[in-house]
Amino acid sequence: MERAAVFDVDGTLVDTNHLHVVSWWEALRQAGHRVPMHAVHRAVGLPSTDLVAHLLGDDRDPEQDGKLSAAHKALYGQYFDRLPALPGAGELLRRLHGDGWKVVLATSASGAELSALRRALDADDAITATASADDVEEGKPSPEPVRHALDLAGVPAERAVFVGDTVWDMRAGSRAGVRCVGVLCGGVPRADLEEAGADHVYADPADLLASLPDSPLA
Repeated sequence: MERAAVFDVDGTLVDTNHLHVVSWWEALRQAGHRVPMHAVHRAVGLPSTDLVAHLLGDDRDPEQDGKLSAAHKALYGQYFDRLPALPGAGELLRRLHGDGWKVVLATSASGAELSALRRALDADDAITATASADDVEEGKPSPEPVRHALDLAGVPAERAVFVGDTVWDMRAGSRAGVRCVGVLCGGVPRADLEEAGADHVYADPADLLASLPDSPLA
């Protein structure tokens, strides 16, 4: 029977979380909002509108959400030509593909951003499909992105594993009925990932690759 390995991308396979933090912090600062970077970091992984709502609350002017998102996109776009893959990321995807797993990306990125992430990974030969922000109505922690990834793979939840770096990833995977694996390279503490639903937690893709025989992806 076929199996699916579903991966978040930002902070899980590509080392971008802190670039997002700085870009969101600056976008918010330019708009007159003083939000601590640690608070921004905890919100990374949410869709743009949800991230703004999470940080600024219901009292904000929602008509400004689009401008904040556009500012973040422009600031973050400056890094597109030098996004760094995390250690072992491409090797992990190719190993799983070689072992018979269908590798699917489930990401809130789309368009030029998604293309930049895939260039950084340099593992298109191992990727079966990608579920992007353009394909779903709700982002994580909704289970919709993970369920859509499973639909693309044609694999049921009980035959899949979802790997991510944020509590939003773990909640999305758990709600989709998928076994969840967390990685620490996005900067979220182990205890938070486990509380949100991670069965196992590894340092980064290289650690997961080295631990494959004893992992949920064995």
